[in-house]
Amino acid sequence: MTTNLLRRPTTGVSVPDSDAPLSADAAVEQLYAGHYTQLVRLGVLLLHDQGASEEVVQDAFIALHARWGQLRDPEKAAAYLRQSVVNRARSALRHRKVVARHLPVPLPDEPGADQAALASARRSAVLTALADLPQRQREVLALRYYLDQSEHQIAETLGISAGAVKSHASRGAAALRNLLEEER
Repeated sequence: MTTNLLRRPTTGVSVPDSDAPLSADAAVEQLYAGHYTQLVRLGVLLLHDQGASEEVVQDAFIALHARWGQLRDPEKAAAYLRQSVVNRARSALRHRKVVARHLPVPLPDEPGADQAALASARRSAVLTALADLPQRQREVLALRYYLDQSEHQIAETLGISAGAVKSHASRGAAALRNLLEEER
C-alpha cells in the first residue's frame, strides 16, 4: 500500500476537510522522514563525502518544498528527490574538478597494521575504484547495488532506457573488477 501524499492521513479523529491535499510542509516532512537517510547514503556513494552529501540532500528537499505546488504528480516526489540528488551530486563533482585543478595532489593514505585499518583500506579501494569509473556507470552501480533499485527505477531516475542501464551496469561491474585487481 503506497502512502498518498495528496491526502491527509486518517487518524480516526474527525478533521474538517480531511480530503484536502497535504500542505507542502506536511508532504515534505513525510518525505524527509521516509527518505532522508537513504538519499544521504546515495549522495555519499556518489560524492564520497558525508557533509557534502547532506548538503546536496538538504538542497534537494528545499527545492522540492519551493516547487511543491508546481509538481505534476506529487506521488512521484521521492523519484524527483532521487533525481535531484543525482543531479546535484554531478554538479558538486564538476565543481570539485575545477577546484582540484588548482590544488596539489595529496599523498596516498597508508593503511595501518590492524584489521580495522585493513577493512578501511579495502572500503577506500572500492570507493576509489568506483570514483574512477565513468559517471553514468558509477551512478547505475550505486543505484542498483546500494539502493537495490530495479532497472526500471534506475532508468526513470537517470532518464535513460532500461537497456542502457543493463549496459552501464555490466560495463561498470567489469571495469570495477579490473580496477580492484590492478590495485592488488
